[in-house]
Amino acid sequence: MHPGDKLFLEQRVHDALRSCFDPEIPVNVYDLGLIYDVAVTDDAGVVIRMTLTARDCPAAGSLPGDVERAVAAVEGVSGVRVELVWDPPWHPSRISEPARHQLGLVD
Repeated sequence: MHPGDKLFLEQRVHDALRSCFDPEIPVNVYDLGLIYDVAVTDDAGVVIRMTLTARDCPAAGSLPGDVERAVAAVEGVSGVRVELVWDPPWHPSRISEPARHQLGLVD
């Protein structure tokens, strides 16, 4: 895979991640800061490191699967692996500026 193709695919993966929402918070997982890393391999596989807002998050059973399905549906992706990590712990400071406004966290 050429570097330009890899970048294009990564952008489409980011767009797909923005279609996944935490069911308790009206913000997508990308802007909520739950996605720690997205890596596209040379064979168009995607590895995603993500977390949840808390270890006991009710979405723990569904959100990683939702992320995997959304990314797997991106044309050109050959496979997806979602790694759920807890270090570093999620913190509200990871929320994007637009999402902060959406949630009313910024004046």
